Amino acid sequence: MKVDGMARVAQSIAYRGEFKAARWALGLPKSQDEIDAIHRQKKRVALARASQSKFLAKRVARIDPRRIDDPHEWGKIPVLTKDELRKLSTEEFYRDFCIAPRGRGGQRRAVEFWRSGGATGKPLFYPRSAEDMRYMLGVAFRRIWPCIGARAGDTVHVSFPMGIHPVGQLAPRSAEMEGLATIWAGAGTTTPSEVQLDLILSLRPTIVAAMPSYALHLANVAEARGIDLAAAGVGKLLVSAEPLTEAKRAKLARSWGAAVYNSFGMTEGAMTSVERHGLGAMIAWTDLFLLEVIDSGTGKPVAPGAAGALVMTPLWSNTITPFLRWLTGDIVRLAPQRKSRDPFSVFPILEHALRTEGFFKIRGVNINHGDLEDFMFQQGAVQDFKGEAVTAADGQDRLRLLVELRRGTDPADLARALAAAVKLKFEQTCEVEILAAGALAQEFEKSVKAPRFVDKR
Repeated sequence: MKVDGMARVAQSIAYRGEFKAARWALGLPKSQDEIDAIHRQKKRVALARASQSKFLAKRVARIDPRRIDDPHEWGKIPVLTKDELRKLSTEEFYRDFCIAPRGRGGQRRAVEFWRSGGATGKPLFYPRSAEDMRYMLGVAFRRIWPCIGARAGDTVHVSFPMGIHPVGQLAPRSAEMEGLATIWAGAGTTTPSEVQLDLILSLRPTIVAAMPSYALHLANVAEARGIDLAAAGVGKLLVSAEPLTEAKRAKLARSWGAAVYNSFGMTEGAMTSVERHGLGAMIAWTDLFLLEVIDSGTGKPVAPGAAGALVMTPLWSNTITPFLRWLTGDIVRLAPQRKSRDPFSVFPILEHALRTEGFFKIRGVNINHGDLEDFMFQQGAVQDFKGEAVTAADGQDRLRLLVELRRGTDPADLARALAAAVKLKFEQTCEVEILAAGALAQEFEKSVKAPRFVDKR
């Protein structure tokens, strides 16, 4: 089944018994009409809560709540950007942005705090109420598991970072709520990768959940140890928190011998989109979030299926942090599915085109990290790699590739072939350094995310 050019390969699947364990606060809508009704009701609530925020009140003061179903009126609300929030001190964020609902005795109703996902500046910690969590954990995250075709009897090995990173705790909590067994391993900074591989081999989980970079790292550690990870019994690999290219997906599927399921979310909302089993594409929870795709230049909505900047408004989880038209920083495409017997077909397909990514600028040429990563993962003889921008002895900038090879590869031949391929692809002369198997694994083990690109100039 091909859906508007945005799905890859569908499987023959029967939709029976997937939702017996589900007792969600918000059931799956049966039609777009139901979703539209939720939008009409909850947009007014979101606007009212934003007006209670000292920071947001002036932005919505002239918006007519009786007319917000008119796209023109709704579009008058300025998008809220990460840079605007970064300018707030912690004190200003809690005092001026949050609306701090009160419970009995006047206490704040926050039951937990989620770390903001931004990599720049000091992170904020978003307070979440019990009402927020009914939908963030109790619906948005719980839906992951039936969406990817998980069943009672599955065991999920969770390698997302633990601690203050919410996905690391919400993934196993939601899995248990859906009747799945869990292994709370965390990333390599919590449970060393060698130990994680031993757990996978001994406990035989059927699902592994991790960032793509860490799942690749585990595969590389396994290769260095001579472990055939594809024979370990993992049938599904759930990834999130990083862009997933087709090259990275193919390498993950090959290394793990598992079906790869992408997912996408943000701490300002929750899990927002999950790849549907049998569809080959992510679907978006448009009953939980109002998702707009706009032209970043004009601010106007783009046509369905066209690429644009994603704007998100939470509809059920804004009791303390009243995010309104949050500009996520993601470039996506959003298009309706064709309705089918699948209960998830009511939701549109979301294709994550790209997120603003880093690059090396070397001798006037921008080398996008994502493009270089794709290129390297397409090299069949390369097991793992690291890219560095360096200044050579002659004072010229260079790209240096530190590479681990698959067994049986001739290092000299590979170095010559790789340097030539880089020159052809990126118009850059590069240095290639061959490392011993496992060298990068030891270095990457110390970080939550593998530091695959480093500027040393």
